[in-house]
Amino acid sequence: MEGKVQGQQPLLTPYKMGKFHLSHRVVLAPLTRQRSWNNVPQPHAILYYSQRATKGGLLLTEATGVSDTAQGYAHTPGIWTKEQVEAWKPIVDAVHAKGSVFICQLWHVGRVSNRDFQPNGQAPISSTDKALTPQIRSNGFDVAEFSAPRRLRTDEIPLVVNDFRLAAGNAMEAGFDGVEIHGAHGYLPDQFMKDEVNDRTDKYGGSLENRCRFPLEVVEAVVKEIGADKVGIRLSPFGHHGQAGDSNPAALGLYMAESLNKYNILYCHMVEPRIRAPGEMCDCPHSLAPIRKTFNGTFIAAGGYVQQDGNNAVAEDRADLVAFGRWFLANPDLPKRFAVNAPLNKYNRETFYSPEPVIGYTDYPFLEDVSYEP
Repeated sequence: MEGKVQGQQPLLTPYKMGKFHLSHRVVLAPLTRQRSWNNVPQPHAILYYSQRATKGGLLLTEATGVSDTAQGYAHTPGIWTKEQVEAWKPIVDAVHAKGSVFICQLWHVGRVSNRDFQPNGQAPISSTDKALTPQIRSNGFDVAEFSAPRRLRTDEIPLVVNDFRLAAGNAMEAGFDGVEIHGAHGYLPDQFMKDEVNDRTDKYGGSLENRCRFPLEVVEAVVKEIGADKVGIRLSPFGHHGQAGDSNPAALGLYMAESLNKYNILYCHMVEPRIRAPGEMCDCPHSLAPIRKTFNGTFIAAGGYVQQDGNNAVAEDRADLVAFGRWFLANPDLPKRFAVNAPLNKYNRETFYSPEPVIGYTDYPFLEDVSYEP
């Protein structure tokens, strides 16, 4: 294993990801926080991200909208306007000042939206015109209502691909080190890939190859815009988020891994099969191992990881890097806590998405601020 030191925790060994020299393998997962008023990143995000930055660390931003049709949640950031790009710059600078690599996750929610979030109150766009049924939000009590989507015409799809391309260019303008295409969790690329959703009869529907055409066109466009060495993608072939499941998720994952190899992208970020929906862990016979073996670039695993199974994943070569969400949210110094096997702050789910610039956001204590007996 690259960089492994005898006796050292595998998660805390160095790793070379393309041109980036990482000092450890503990990645900040993309975490929607809903604290970007009017879809513009705010100054309080400077502290939030820089708190979690370490020299040689890798941080992924919260999901960031690529256009005015990409939104489906209140106060989520975008990167399609000049104002948004300018607002990201001091956040990126603060993370770079701490020595971390910072990657922007590009997002389009597709049908996981309603007319209130859409320009001029229009219908959300998707691969389909099938509507989502109301769902309990991730906070566990609010109910999300979704408007019936409008099925994109074949000739409109290149325009959406172009939105991702322009957003990737904007991310470079903001100073990010790269982008991650959000192809997971029932959002627009997933709505094309998954046969539970995609009921198209054109070249974007039907066969596995056709269903994967849109996300791969996005990859190709973004690679051409900013370079393959700055592009990652997140996928959840086994997930059922947003009523987007697939009849053969193992084949879908393998096909995407094989196809992505043609573009030589930096990394593939996969959600474990045990995560079927937000906060829902299940026993699952599937494994990411065949996909990991197939994909040629850096492989990031995510989904319900804690310190020990993260170490095991790296030690057993099931992943190069491991993304942590809730535990990194609640423990801004998570790599340090892993290093000294310190107890972890408990996370408060009730403040994950509250529009509050300090509480549940930047007020989780660092190790030196708490006393404990090792």
